[in-house]
Amino acid sequence: MLSADPNPKLHQVTVPVADIRDEPGGARLRQLVYGETVEQIGDREGWIAVRAVRDGYRGVMKPTDLAPAQEATHRVIALGTHLYAAPDIKARDTEGLSFGSRLTLDGDSDGFLRTHDGRYVPKVHVTRVGRHFRDPAGVAELFLGTPYLWGGNSRLGLDCSGLVQIACHACGIPCPGDSGDQAREAGTPVGIEVPLARGDLLFWDGHVAMAVAPDRLIHANAHHMAVVFELAEEAVRRIAKQGGGRLIARRRLLVD
Repeated sequence: MLSADPNPKLHQVTVPVADIRDEPGGARLRQLVYGETVEQIGDREGWIAVRAVRDGYRGVMKPTDLAPAQEATHRVIALGTHLYAAPDIKARDTEGLSFGSRLTLDGDSDGFLRTHDGRYVPKVHVTRVGRHFRDPAGVAELFLGTPYLWGGNSRLGLDCSGLVQIACHACGIPCPGDSGDQAREAGTPVGIEVPLARGDLLFWDGHVAMAVAPDRLIHANAHHMAVVFELAEEAVRRIAKQGGGRLIARRRLLVD
Protein backbone atom coordinates (compact mmCIF):
# COMPACT_ATOMS: atom_id res chain seq x y z
CA MET A 1 0.00 0.00 0.00
CA LEU A 2 1.25 3.49 -0.91
CA SER A 3 1.59 6.03 1.88
CA ALA A 4 1.53 9.50 0.29
CA ASP A 5 3.90 12.23 1.42
CA PRO A 6 2.14 15.64 1.60
CA ASN A 7 5.53 17.42 1.50
CA PRO A 8 7.62 15.73 -1.24
CA LYS A 9 11.36 15.52 -0.61
CA LEU A 10 14.07 15.67 -3.25
CA HIS A 11 16.58 12.82 -3.34
CA GLN A 12 19.50 12.07 -5.61
CA VAL A 13 20.90 8.75 -6.82
CA THR A 14 24.06 7.76 -4.94
CA VAL A 15 24.98 4.61 -6.89
CA PRO A 16 26.25 4.45 -10.49
CA VAL A 17 22.89 3.15 -11.80
CA ALA A 18 19.60 2.70 -9.94
CA ASP A 19 16.39 1.01 -11.06
CA ILE A 20 12.92 2.52 -10.96
CA ARG A 21 10.64 -0.49 -10.44
CA ASP A 22 6.92 -1.05 -10.80
CA GLU A 23 6.60 -2.38 -7.25
CA PRO A 24 8.93 -3.36 -4.39
CA GLY A 25 11.17 -6.12 -5.75
CA GLY A 26 9.32 -5.96 -9.08
CA ALA A 27 10.22 -5.36 -12.70
CA ARG A 28 12.54 -2.60 -13.88
CA LEU A 29 10.72 0.26 -15.60
CA ARG A 30 13.59 2.67 -16.20
CA GLN A 31 16.93 3.61 -14.67
CA LEU A 32 18.55 6.73 -13.27
CA VAL A 33 22.27 7.38 -13.11
CA TYR A 34 24.40 8.87 -10.36
CA GLY A 35 23.27 12.32 -9.22
CA GLU A 36 19.92 12.33 -11.01
CA THR A 37 17.06 13.46 -8.82
CA VAL A 38 13.65 12.18 -7.81
CA GLU A 39 10.79 13.60 -5.82
CA GLN A 40 9.57 11.36 -3.02
CA ILE A 41 5.81 11.07 -3.33
CA GLY A 42 5.27 8.38 -0.71
CA ASP A 43 6.43 5.13 0.85
CA ARG A 44 5.58 1.58 -0.13
CA GLU A 45 6.56 -1.50 1.85
CA GLY A 46 9.92 -0.05 2.84
CA TRP A 47 10.66 1.35 -0.63
CA ILE A 48 10.37 5.00 -1.68
CA ALA A 49 7.69 5.94 -4.18
CA VAL A 50 9.21 8.48 -6.56
CA ARG A 51 8.65 10.75 -9.52
CA ALA A 52 11.79 11.35 -11.61
CA VAL A 53 12.53 15.06 -11.97
CA ARG A 54 13.89 14.66 -15.51
CA ASP A 55 10.67 13.30 -17.05
CA GLY A 56 8.03 12.63 -14.40
CA TYR A 57 8.49 8.86 -14.53
CA ARG A 58 6.91 7.15 -11.51
CA GLY A 59 7.75 3.97 -9.65
CA VAL A 60 9.53 2.80 -6.52
CA MET A 61 13.21 2.78 -5.61
CA LYS A 62 15.38 1.29 -2.90
CA PRO A 63 16.06 3.84 -0.15
CA THR A 64 19.70 2.69 -0.06
CA ASP A 65 20.14 4.05 -3.63
CA LEU A 66 19.13 7.57 -2.58
CA ALA A 67 20.24 10.46 -0.38
CA PRO A 68 19.08 14.08 0.12
CA ALA A 69 19.60 15.99 -3.12
CA GLN A 70 22.36 18.51 -3.69
CA GLU A 71 22.40 21.02 -6.52
CA ALA A 72 24.52 19.59 -9.33
CA THR A 73 27.05 21.85 -11.04
CA HIS A 74 28.38 19.47 -13.72
CA ARG A 75 27.38 16.39 -15.70
CA VAL A 76 29.44 13.62 -17.27
CA ILE A 77 29.85 13.94 -21.07
CA ALA A 78 32.18 10.97 -21.62
CA LEU A 79 30.63 7.55 -22.18
CA GLY A 80 32.09 6.63 -18.80
CA THR A 81 34.42 8.04 -16.18
CA HIS A 82 35.79 7.27 -12.72
CA LEU A 83 35.86 9.01 -9.40
CA TYR A 84 39.29 8.91 -7.76
CA ALA A 85 40.44 9.14 -4.17
CA ALA A 86 43.04 11.77 -5.14
CA PRO A 87 43.74 14.02 -8.17
CA ASP A 88 46.09 11.48 -9.76
CA ILE A 89 45.50 8.97 -12.56
CA LYS A 90 47.26 6.33 -10.42
CA ALA A 91 45.08 6.97 -7.38
CA ARG A 92 42.50 4.41 -6.29
CA ASP A 93 39.27 4.65 -8.29
CA THR A 94 36.22 4.55 -6.08
CA GLU A 95 33.28 4.58 -8.51
CA GLY A 96 32.57 4.18 -12.22
CA LEU A 97 30.02 6.60 -13.65
CA SER A 98 28.01 6.70 -16.85
CA PHE A 99 27.29 9.45 -19.37
CA GLY A 100 24.78 11.92 -17.93
CA SER A 101 25.74 11.42 -14.28
CA ARG A 102 25.44 14.64 -12.32
CA LEU A 103 28.03 15.92 -9.85
CA THR A 104 28.51 18.77 -7.40
CA LEU A 105 32.06 20.02 -7.99
CA ASP A 106 33.90 22.79 -6.18
CA GLY A 107 37.66 22.57 -6.75
CA ASP A 108 40.24 22.31 -9.56
CA SER A 109 43.48 20.35 -9.13
CA ASP A 110 45.90 19.10 -11.81
CA GLY A 111 43.26 18.33 -14.43
CA PHE A 112 40.74 17.02 -11.91
CA LEU A 113 37.69 18.57 -10.27
CA ARG A 114 36.82 17.81 -6.65
CA THR A 115 33.40 16.46 -5.71
CA HIS A 116 31.40 17.61 -2.70
CA ASP A 117 32.47 14.45 -0.84
CA GLY A 118 36.20 14.82 -1.50
CA ARG A 119 36.71 12.63 -4.55
CA TYR A 120 38.03 13.66 -7.96
CA VAL A 121 36.82 13.37 -11.55
CA PRO A 122 38.84 14.13 -14.73
CA LYS A 123 38.01 17.65 -15.86
CA VAL A 124 37.81 16.61 -19.54
CA HIS A 125 34.98 14.18 -18.75
CA VAL A 126 32.49 16.76 -17.47
CA THR A 127 30.83 20.00 -18.44
CA ARG A 128 28.71 22.49 -16.55
CA VAL A 129 25.01 21.78 -16.16
CA GLY A 130 23.15 23.76 -18.80
CA ARG A 131 25.70 23.23 -21.58
CA HIS A 132 24.34 20.93 -24.26
CA PHE A 133 25.40 18.94 -27.29
CA ARG A 134 24.01 19.97 -30.67
CA ASP A 135 23.72 16.60 -32.41
CA PRO A 136 21.44 13.95 -30.85
CA ALA A 137 22.60 11.33 -33.34
CA GLY A 138 26.21 12.02 -32.36
CA VAL A 139 25.35 11.37 -28.73
CA ALA A 140 23.59 8.12 -29.66
CA GLU A 141 26.67 7.05 -31.61
CA LEU A 142 28.75 7.24 -28.43
CA PHE A 143 26.80 4.19 -27.22
CA LEU A 144 27.48 2.02 -30.28
CA GLY A 145 28.01 -1.57 -29.08
CA THR A 146 26.42 -1.01 -25.66
CA PRO A 147 24.50 -4.14 -24.59
CA TYR A 148 20.73 -4.17 -24.87
CA LEU A 149 18.95 -4.04 -21.51
CA TRP A 150 15.20 -3.68 -21.04
CA GLY A 151 14.59 -0.41 -19.20
CA GLY A 152 18.30 0.49 -19.32
CA ASN A 153 19.56 4.07 -19.27
CA SER A 154 23.33 3.76 -18.91
CA ARG A 155 26.56 2.68 -20.61
CA LEU A 156 26.05 -0.72 -18.97
CA GLY A 157 22.85 -1.36 -20.91
CA LEU A 158 20.17 0.45 -22.90
CA ASP A 159 16.85 -0.21 -24.53
CA CYS A 160 15.54 1.64 -27.58
CA SER A 161 13.75 4.45 -25.75
CA GLY A 162 16.55 4.79 -23.20
CA LEU A 163 19.06 5.52 -25.98
CA VAL A 164 16.75 8.12 -27.54
CA GLN A 165 16.05 9.79 -24.20
CA ILE A 166 19.76 10.05 -23.33
CA ALA A 167 20.51 11.57 -26.75
CA CYS A 168 17.68 14.08 -26.46
CA HIS A 169 18.38 15.16 -22.88
CA ALA A 170 22.08 15.66 -23.67
CA CYS A 171 20.97 18.18 -26.31
CA GLY A 172 18.46 19.94 -24.06
CA ILE A 173 15.45 18.39 -25.82
CA PRO A 174 12.57 17.28 -23.56
CA CYS A 175 11.86 13.58 -24.01
CA PRO A 176 9.77 11.05 -22.06
CA GLY A 177 11.13 7.64 -21.14
CA ASP A 178 8.90 5.25 -23.11
CA SER A 179 8.73 4.91 -26.90
CA GLY A 180 4.94 5.27 -27.00
CA ASP A 181 5.14 8.63 -25.26
CA GLN A 182 8.12 9.65 -27.40
CA ALA A 183 6.05 9.00 -30.54
CA ARG A 184 3.56 11.60 -29.30
CA GLU A 185 5.79 14.14 -27.59
CA ALA A 186 9.43 14.14 -28.78
CA GLY A 187 10.15 16.78 -31.42
CA THR A 188 7.55 17.46 -34.11
CA PRO A 189 5.71 15.04 -36.44
CA VAL A 190 6.85 14.52 -40.03
CA GLY A 191 5.41 12.29 -42.73
CA ILE A 192 6.64 8.71 -42.87
CA GLU A 193 7.55 9.17 -46.56
CA VAL A 194 9.60 12.35 -46.00
CA PRO A 195 13.34 11.73 -46.66
CA LEU A 196 15.22 10.95 -43.46
CA ALA A 197 17.28 13.68 -41.83
CA ARG A 198 19.98 13.03 -39.25
CA GLY A 199 18.36 12.76 -35.83
CA ASP A 200 14.87 11.83 -37.07
CA LEU A 201 13.03 9.29 -34.92
CA LEU A 202 11.23 6.32 -36.47
CA PHE A 203 8.57 4.47 -34.50
CA TRP A 204 7.08 1.02 -34.58
CA ASP A 205 4.66 -0.34 -32.00
CA GLY A 206 6.97 -0.64 -28.97
CA HIS A 207 10.20 0.36 -30.72
CA VAL A 208 12.09 3.49 -31.77
CA ALA A 209 15.21 4.10 -33.86
CA MET A 210 17.15 7.25 -34.78
CA ALA A 211 18.41 8.21 -38.24
CA VAL A 212 22.13 8.94 -38.57
CA ALA A 213 22.01 9.34 -42.37
CA PRO A 214 19.30 9.27 -45.08
CA ASP A 215 19.60 5.48 -45.33
CA ARG A 216 20.98 4.43 -41.94
CA LEU A 217 19.67 4.07 -38.39
CA ILE A 218 21.07 3.57 -34.93
CA HIS A 219 19.01 1.75 -32.32
CA ALA A 220 19.19 -0.48 -29.28
CA ASN A 221 17.32 -3.65 -30.12
CA ALA A 222 16.76 -7.18 -28.86
CA HIS A 223 17.53 -8.77 -32.27
CA HIS A 224 21.20 -7.73 -32.06
CA MET A 225 21.12 -7.39 -28.23
CA ALA A 226 23.13 -4.19 -28.61
CA VAL A 227 23.16 -0.64 -29.93
CA VAL A 228 23.89 -1.04 -33.65
CA PHE A 229 23.83 0.71 -37.00
CA GLU A 230 21.39 -0.79 -39.50
CA LEU A 231 20.32 0.21 -42.99
CA ALA A 232 16.86 1.75 -42.75
CA GLU A 233 15.29 -0.42 -45.45
CA GLU A 234 16.75 -3.58 -43.92
CA ALA A 235 15.47 -2.64 -40.46
CA VAL A 236 11.95 -1.99 -41.79
CA ARG A 237 11.90 -5.34 -43.61
CA ARG A 238 13.42 -7.30 -40.72
CA ILE A 239 11.08 -5.87 -38.08
CA ALA A 240 8.02 -6.55 -40.27
CA LYS A 241 9.21 -10.11 -40.95
CA GLN A 242 9.70 -10.71 -37.22
CA GLY A 243 6.17 -9.56 -36.42
CA GLY A 244 6.96 -6.04 -35.26
CA GLY A 245 4.63 -4.45 -37.77
CA ARG A 246 5.13 -1.38 -39.93
CA LEU A 247 6.35 2.12 -39.19
CA ILE A 248 3.64 4.05 -37.37
CA ALA A 249 5.20 7.50 -36.82
CA ARG A 250 8.12 9.79 -37.53
CA ARG A 251 9.32 12.72 -35.43
CA ARG A 252 11.95 15.38 -36.13
CA LEU A 253 14.03 16.71 -33.24
CA LEU A 254 14.59 20.45 -32.98
CA VAL A 255 17.79 21.62 -31.31
CA ASP A 256 17.86 25.22 -30.03
